[in-house]
Amino acid sequence: MPMIGAIAGDIIGSIYEWDEVENKDFIIFDDFSIFTDDSVLTFAIADSIINDIPYKKTIHKYGNDYPQRGYGGRFLNWLTLDFDDAKPYDSFGNGSGMRVSPIGFAFKNINDVLEVAKQSALPTHNHPEGIKGAQAIAASVFWANNGHSKEEIKKNVIEKFGYDLNRSIDQIKTTYKFDVTCQGSVPEAIIAFLESTDYEDSIRLAISLNGDSDTIACMTGGIAQAFYKKIPQFIHDKTRESLPPEFITLLDKFEEKYVIKYDLI
Repeated sequence: MPMIGAIAGDIIGSIYEWDEVENKDFIIFDDFSIFTDDSVLTFAIADSIINDIPYKKTIHKYGNDYPQRGYGGRFLNWLTLDFDDAKPYDSFGNGSGMRVSPIGFAFKNINDVLEVAKQSALPTHNHPEGIKGAQAIAASVFWANNGHSKEEIKKNVIEKFGYDLNRSIDQIKTTYKFDVTCQGSVPEAIIAFLESTDYEDSIRLAISLNGDSDTIACMTGGIAQAFYKKIPQFIHDKTRESLPPEFITLLDKFEEKYVIKYDLI
């Protein structure tokens, strides 16, 4: 399931968004771990790709079909509007980055990835920083999935998007505060991946920032799965158990259409 790395990150991070951790040594899942808006809208993007449906249509539909999943205030207002009246609201929130990982897996060249990521952001996040955040995560997934080294991914992101990736997680933590903007969470999510040793470690690093934990872990998780191509069996199984049947069906359809190999360890 090409998206499972992002979905697992969201579910694992869900219980830590308002509950800070002291370090990387924390419980991965508990009884309160749930999928949030990050997962819902990731599935919306996947549905758009698989079935060639406009992004605005699936984003609006999924947001209304799965209420009370932690949506931001401006997005909630957008959902209440009739479809034709729901216009982009110049957002640079990280909602554009959290939902974009399927694009990095599904498209076969970087120019397509960048353009489609932009199109996925535009229904809501039409601010340049909102578009850039979506493009940076999708491109990182693409590069990771297609054999680029961490050094190459880092260099590409810095050159293409101008993010400062020359920081460690420990350095960031000294001053980091809860931040739901793309510019304040997308580079941090990429750094968590760059610093990690495996998929699980990437999620632990992302959550240890004590920021927007589910969204940062969702963004990190998509890149980490694409790069490492290995996911712990218990994370895979618990993630599937946490999802409704219709999401499992969509995961399986996406995997069938965009065959991406990864191992369970």
